[in-house]
Amino acid sequence: MATTLITNGKVISPTGVQPIDVLIDGEKIVSLLSPGQAAGLGIVADKVIDATGKFVIPGGIDVHTHFELPFGGTAASDTFETGTRAAAWGGVTTIVDMSLQRYGENVLDGLATWHAKAEGNCAVDYAFHQIVGGVDEESLKALTYLTENEGITSFKLFMAYPGVFYSDDGQILRAMQTAADCGAMIMMHAENGMAIDVLVQQALARGETDPKYHSLTRPSPLEAEATHRAIVLSHVAGNVPLYIVHMSAGDALNELAAARHQGRNVFAETCPQYLWMTLEETLGRPGFEGAKWVASPPIRSRDHDPDFVGQMGHGHQGDLWKGLRMNELAIVSTDHCPFCMKDQKDLGLGNFSKIPNGMGGVEHRMELIYQGVVTGELSLERWVETCCTTPARMFGMYPQKGIIAPGADADVVVWDPDTKTHIGINAKHHMNMDHSSWEGYVIDGKVDTVISRGLTVIENDEYTGRKGHGKYIKRGLSQYLV
Repeated sequence: MATTLITNGKVISPTGVQPIDVLIDGEKIVSLLSPGQAAGLGIVADKVIDATGKFVIPGGIDVHTHFELPFGGTAASDTFETGTRAAAWGGVTTIVDMSLQRYGENVLDGLATWHAKAEGNCAVDYAFHQIVGGVDEESLKALTYLTENEGITSFKLFMAYPGVFYSDDGQILRAMQTAADCGAMIMMHAENGMAIDVLVQQALARGETDPKYHSLTRPSPLEAEATHRAIVLSHVAGNVPLYIVHMSAGDALNELAAARHQGRNVFAETCPQYLWMTLEETLGRPGFEGAKWVASPPIRSRDHDPDFVGQMGHGHQGDLWKGLRMNELAIVSTDHCPFCMKDQKDLGLGNFSKIPNGMGGVEHRMELIYQGVVTGELSLERWVETCCTTPARMFGMYPQKGIIAPGADADVVVWDPDTKTHIGINAKHHMNMDHSSWEGYVIDGKVDTVISRGLTVIENDEYTGRKGHGKYIKRGLSQYLV
């Protein structure tokens, strides 16, 4: 098998930054060496990567993507082929996508569909969560079966989208009780969908149809209320592990922090759009352009959210960055669910409620959170922890993934802190979209080289990977539970 030696770089782990050389043999990391030690030991690698002045980090893990997801009369525009290739461009070497079951459908049939979509098409490794859109006896049995046999140990439920994915409190409790019995994780989309639907219909009746009303009809207290309710239900179900997806608001974070302070098995992620974007700069743009940024939960207001004043003095964004620093928020994912403006987002012209919900971000997560390091919001170690190591531990892939250590998969990113990345449709943009959600952003750093299980997939600003390289990862239980 071919060997690769990464020399002269600084390896970043959650516990520190050290000058270490990394030796790869085939698909695995086989040794960490002191600088120059390889020559002293007579090691001659087939390929040498000089990482002088650069960081060497574990491959990124995005645990929340939606490739080819049917939604709102259309489907997410990235396939597993285009989406995982874009992920590679962004230093992401493992994705966890959401297999889908809706009302009236069979869970195992939904999973088989997702395997068929992904198998032989992925540029990087992949795993699945299972969306349960219809909680009944059959789906509850499937939950246990998938946990024990298929390496799918996390299940997503929705408090939003009545008539599509929504589960009521009784259904949620039953699913949580089943998860508690088999050790699985419940993932929750926490918004009060029934109340939101009332506000949406009232806004449309008043003629308020522009994209900005998507945010204004999903106020942050309805995210906070649903977060609290999910936490209470998880407690009643036996402290079942609960993971709140795509947290966008400081008042929801307060509910999470209080539960964690009480010792609950409650965790959460946020996404780059909630850390960097505001309603005023995105959905609030004149005309229909704001549709580019319609996602749920919505991007929050910077200046005039009447229902919440951030603890940090600058609203939701400040609280979310604080939550990342203090480990109230465990992970940054993307909720990558891209739609083009033409023939997809424009389905909602004249009615914001018909705009397909989702944004593209799998390519830019590592870059955007690194910019938080540059601006002083996070440390280098916390960047790696929230984007690489904790995702692996939270979802049963560690130490195969998420760490640079002997025996781990050779998923490695060489990061250049001294080169800028310009994001935009005519700059860095490899997702299957006709626009960039991050148009004009400039990052003070750059993905230099990406290695996925020993295969160099990005090098010298070229994609060198191949369709079908990515393997399915059967996951274990969360490693954060006692």
